[in-house]
Amino acid sequence: MAASPSLLRIGTRGSPLALAQAHETRARLAASQDLAETEIDVVVIRTSGDRIQDRPLSEVGGKGLFTKEIEEALMSGAIDLAVHSSKDMPTVLPDGLVLSAFLPREDVRDAFISPLAGTLADLPQGAVLGTSSLRRRAMALRLRPDLLTVDFRGNVETRLRKLAEGTAHATLLALAGLKRLGLADHATSIIETDDFLPAVGQGAVAIETRADDPRIREIVGRVNHAATSIALSAERAFLLRLDGSCRTPIGGLATVEGDQLVFRGMVLSPDGARSEAARLTGTVADAERIGTEAADELIGRGGAAFFRAE
Repeated sequence: MAASPSLLRIGTRGSPLALAQAHETRARLAASQDLAETEIDVVVIRTSGDRIQDRPLSEVGGKGLFTKEIEEALMSGAIDLAVHSSKDMPTVLPDGLVLSAFLPREDVRDAFISPLAGTLADLPQGAVLGTSSLRRRAMALRLRPDLLTVDFRGNVETRLRKLAEGTAHATLLALAGLKRLGLADHATSIIETDDFLPAVGQGAVAIETRADDPRIREIVGRVNHAATSIALSAERAFLLRLDGSCRTPIGGLATVEGDQLVFRGMVLSPDGARSEAARLTGTVADAERIGTEAADELIGRGGAAFFRAE
């Protein structure tokens, strides 16, 4: 007897973290629909970002390299929805695609990991920090300009292996990813957001659908976490106004309490020597406006040259 076709097909990257996020999404969707998880397929799609491992993504196209092939599958109808790390999402989506839901956000902070020191401040003079993130590099150099940096590409497990092999003395990873993989005990210490603003969308899982598919949009809407969705609307508006890319170190975080939203944003020079920060508050109804105004404030203070890719 032939197996019955799946009711939903989720597209995702194949890294352990991406699969953990896709499986969490499948579990939440199944529960919301009173379905067995086996009725929802997880379809692994290899992206350009997964294939290119020998150079920084900022040199070959940036964030879209982690979403392009998945979005092509979504537009063709090969999958019904796509699950992404929100911080991998470009600010402008392909025509016909929308972000229809966000799962409840995990811890937004960065984790410091090192066999040599307990905190970033404790690293010895001239220690080597491994990171593939321009934001983390700039923010670390802002606090510790003496550090040397090397590029760390690969998934979470690969970066931990490189650290263990001595490629660097320390690295920085999203605490959310470590928690989702059951690897939080690898964190030597946690860096508070007062010192290190996270990437826009860090810790949040986004669900992307076709704009003209009301059935799927209604289904995924049942698992949408309202506070996360509101926070991300402010953060993505901030990034969009700055035209942020993998070539510009940018941090942004919106927090929601009741009907109030607090947004903090920062831009830095790649070497961390210069930075500008903004903090705005308002109601959740004005989330996008707050994000945009924070960006305008930084543009006004920093000038256009501050954001020009070199």
